[in-house]
Amino acid sequence: MASAPSSCSASSPSGLHLPDSARELVKILVAGPFGVGKTTLIDSVSEIRPLHTEEQLTEASVSVDDLAGVRDKSTTTVAIDFGRISLAGGIVLYLFGTPGQERFRSLWADIAYGALGALVLVDTRRIDDSFDVLGLVEETGLPYAVALNTFPDSRPYTEEQLRRSLDLEPGTPMVTCDARDTNASIDALLALVQHLIARNSPETW
Repeated sequence: MASAPSSCSASSPSGLHLPDSARELVKILVAGPFGVGKTTLIDSVSEIRPLHTEEQLTEASVSVDDLAGVRDKSTTTVAIDFGRISLAGGIVLYLFGTPGQERFRSLWADIAYGALGALVLVDTRRIDDSFDVLGLVEETGLPYAVALNTFPDSRPYTEEQLRRSLDLEPGTPMVTCDARDTNASIDALLALVQHLIARNSPETW
């Protein structure tokens, strides 16, 4: 991939098939802790009907799933979310949403296989919950960008405070994102794509 997309809008191919302009097919992980908005983000940008593997939360999971900060959540992803978005320049992103709970981490290696990068969603109300996921991404060696998913009761922090709390390298992109908003979610994905372009020569894609 030699250049960044020139537009922040997804192209909209008709039907389920790839557009004729597809040039680069890229697998991307959408990662983050439980309840951070991964499913919502994929829903907001996918040009095809997203695939979800969601199940209802039950009383049986109370002892293993920490619902602090997400008490209104009634479902959970038990394997993956999947969506697809075509960007300008012939770049097509295959989005794989990872499960957020510890009990599903055995799936991580399989889901991450073949990915070129990760978009890590962070809830600034629960920053500590992001540490394990960031550690997993870093262990795989994947380049990543951080998207701060906004919530109505999120506390304001400076960029310096958040970078220090998340222990981010200076070159790691960090953007603010409303996962419900298509354009904001695309912008977050573009930040990751541009980061990947900067790190890789065309021969490595």
